[in-house]
Amino acid sequence: MSESPFTPAADPVRASGGTGQAAAGGADAPRTAGDGVRAPLGTQEEAMLDTTPAAGDGVRTRAQREPKYWGLKRHLLDLLRSLPPGSPIPTERSLAAEFDVSRTTVRQALAELTVEGRLLRVQGKGTFAAEPKVAQRLQLSSYTEDMRAVGRQPASRLLEATEQAADPDLAQLLGVRPGAKVLRLRRLRLADGEPMAIETTHLALGRFRGLRRYIGAGGSLYQVLRERFGIELGHAEETIETALASPEEAELLGAEVGLPMLLLSRHSFDTEGNPVEWVRSLYRGDRYKFVATLNPPTR
Repeated sequence: MSESPFTPAADPVRASGGTGQAAAGGADAPRTAGDGVRAPLGTQEEAMLDTTPAAGDGVRTRAQREPKYWGLKRHLLDLLRSLPPGSPIPTERSLAAEFDVSRTTVRQALAELTVEGRLLRVQGKGTFAAEPKVAQRLQLSSYTEDMRAVGRQPASRLLEATEQAADPDLAQLLGVRPGAKVLRLRRLRLADGEPMAIETTHLALGRFRGLRRYIGAGGSLYQVLRERFGIELGHAEETIETALASPEEAELLGAEVGLPMLLLSRHSFDTEGNPVEWVRSLYRGDRYKFVATLNPPTR
């Protein structure tokens, strides 16, 4: 992920300190091949299964095709409904033999279920039923508060705490002049010891001198701002996008390279309307979903 993240993304999902019921982070259903589409020869054709064609009066019969992996995926979904988290599922070899498909087809079904957060693949150990995703409300609260609200034990590991000169974009976001010193905090966020997110926070150093000495223990940054600097947060704007994990990010999060992630950008203000922070957080898409309340616009 680029470390110059200040250009807004197109068509983001926006939230402003609400609570709620609309989930972000769900997976799209796999596509089914359309009528009249001819698959190329080889592995892809092997993974296709013809079904009985339907014909009407004067209408030319067209074969309907369904990917073989889709039938296997539906079987595994049924199986997962009856298994507690952490239960092993059958091996690739046994699934291939039971359903009379190639191991390539089996891997495709397992890969989709892994991306959707329904399976957990552990290198050298096998594939297991995953824990349910953590559901976090979109509201102006800290990660520490959010995890405790869902019964998880929060923790943080400080990856970086550096000073940098603000470029024009960052200076505008934080309400400082270009070139002013900015504190950059990069932290790995955990829940019950499991890596969940990488969070990069920028704050104006001139406003929060001495902040670094208070955040090393892994507590709540918002609590430190409130208790040590008298800052009460008033509102924030947040965008949600999708992104792919880089090799370094994947290693920190214990995920596969290229696994879809949820990228959140938050611009927070105090009760007087002054900018407080600019944050970019990368969450595991297979472990996280966000919930918000949607209300009618004010008339």
